[in-house]
Amino acid sequence: MMDQDPFSLAGKRILVTGASSGIGRQVALSCADMGAQLIITGRDPQRLQATADELPGSGHLAVIADLAQPVDLARLVEQTGVINGLVHAAGISRLVPFRMISQAHLSEMFEHNTYAPMMLTKELLGKKRVVAGGSIVFISALASHSGAQATAAYAASKSALLGAMRSLAIEVAKHGIRANCIAPGYVRTPMLNGLSQGGAQMERLIEQTPLGLGDPQDIAYAAAFHLADASRWITGNYFILDGGLSTSMDIYA
Repeated sequence: MMDQDPFSLAGKRILVTGASSGIGRQVALSCADMGAQLIITGRDPQRLQATADELPGSGHLAVIADLAQPVDLARLVEQTGVINGLVHAAGISRLVPFRMISQAHLSEMFEHNTYAPMMLTKELLGKKRVVAGGSIVFISALASHSGAQATAAYAASKSALLGAMRSLAIEVAKHGIRANCIAPGYVRTPMLNGLSQGGAQMERLIEQTPLGLGDPQDIAYAAAFHLADASRWITGNYFILDGGLSTSMDIYA
């Protein structure tokens, strides 16, 4: 009798935040396609339902929630139940030059990109929702290392996930749980389109990427690997997926 495929997600329950759009949406679809049962969450009811309608398999759950709101976060934790994996894909981005940064802008970036995933993880672990052998995946960003014009607050909020994840990885290892970050480069998503329309010189950056612009599927496959048993000996890791863009930048995690 053959052992179960270590790359399979069959029999696993996975929570994906930010599942109504972009990378989060594709992570949810790919995980379901690989056999997982999904709990998906997002702020937009219509878009979240559209993702839910496309999920293959059965037994999935969609929970509308704004993770920056404590009441919504608590309700999500209560409805989630026991899970094998968690992917924090929810996040926001705004182009604001450093000289124009305000306290409100910093608070907005950190509230959504740093505090929300940290507090959700804390609550799930506190209520023992993540089983032994489980996996926690934070979607960070290449900007956290490379820097890009007018992204100081965004980059800082994503950089903060790296430190948080590495401390978390040490703390949960005794429970057989692992924690990792995935740092995407430039990927075809609504967020990237928004940055382009906001004045970012995306064409130049894409031209500097040896393999060109990425697709959400590329990040989804990496997330699925970190959720699967195949990655059982990987924790505290910062995994950059950027089509080779950072190779010439001499970036080290």
